[in-house]
Amino acid sequence: MLYGTNCWTIKKTHASKQEVAKMRMCGHTRLDKMRMRFFQFYVLIKHSSNVRTIILNRPQQLNALTFEMTFQILELLHAYEDDPSVKLVIMKGEGRAFSAGGDVAALVNVSWKEGATFLSRAYIVDYLVATYTKTQVSLIRGIAMGAGAAFAVHGRFRVVTDNTLFAMPETALGSFPDVGASYYLSRLPGFFGEYVGLTGARLDGAEMLACGLATHFVPLEKLSSLEDALCKANTGDPKIINNIIHDFSNKNPTLKEKSHYFRLKTINRCFSRRTVEEIISALEEEGDKNMDDWLSWTIQTLKKASPTSLKISLRSIREGRFQGVGQCLIREYRMICTVLQGKVCRDFFEVPIYYFIYSIKSWNNGF
Repeated sequence: MLYGTNCWTIKKTHASKQEVAKMRMCGHTRLDKMRMRFFQFYVLIKHSSNVRTIILNRPQQLNALTFEMTFQILELLHAYEDDPSVKLVIMKGEGRAFSAGGDVAALVNVSWKEGATFLSRAYIVDYLVATYTKTQVSLIRGIAMGAGAAFAVHGRFRVVTDNTLFAMPETALGSFPDVGASYYLSRLPGFFGEYVGLTGARLDGAEMLACGLATHFVPLEKLSSLEDALCKANTGDPKIINNIIHDFSNKNPTLKEKSHYFRLKTINRCFSRRTVEEIISALEEEGDKNMDDWLSWTIQTLKKASPTSLKISLRSIREGRFQGVGQCLIREYRMICTVLQGKVCRDFFEVPIYYFIYSIKSWNNGF
């Protein structure tokens, strides 16, 4: 059975769009006071005996996470962890995305305190997923970016497929990879995490498996059958769950000819440098020897990103190597609150919403 959990509605005659946006960011109590009337089922729950499936259901917005969604997911995860009848929790997204991340437009249109309130819930969700006592499986089909990617990657079993697309595009948006990204990016082979975090490079399912972001690769045509098998097994035993996923898996999916992962030696030489300026210089030295499309793209991507964001991101990932997931989340939350206040620079607020589609941002500071 499917149940909708997002039953907030908006009484249009009593609130402006700006007021509604602020209310949506502030929490359960204020939303109740709005007595909203449009039922939008942004989070669905599927019950199957002792298995619960949480479905992100905002497909037209690529399941970008709103405050309501984050709040509901947090409540559900807490409830399932305390419920002895729940043995397994599955998380997935409806449509062509797992989740494209947090709702950036909502963040830039409210006060920093309201944004911080929203993000605090997201950080708690990620910590809960990373430390969850019940067995949890993320079925990462389609796009998984930013906060949406973190929501999946912190889980115990991370299943990718043929059309999975992972990226951390924050440096292009004037921010930095957060919600625990400094924890898992810093633990990728060599300096691949620095590369992914600074450039926003897009990885497919095979690359995610190769670098350790995913635990299993299941062909797209088998993904529904896997979900059915997990529900029928009706168990939370990690060994049994692992064996079931393993039976449906492609153990060695082929990396594409131009895979980022094939450039790991060059990435290690360049992204191991101490500063962003030294990283770019090292890449340009590699280009002087033998410039190719990948080197050109990497250099240009770094030069087009926010310089401040790049420096914050690099230091964050480096510090993450020596911290646990909880420590990373606490530090990153303090950092993102500083970004929201505009204390370091205003890049995060000056990025056009249509950045990826229409134009390239001219940043207010440079190398």
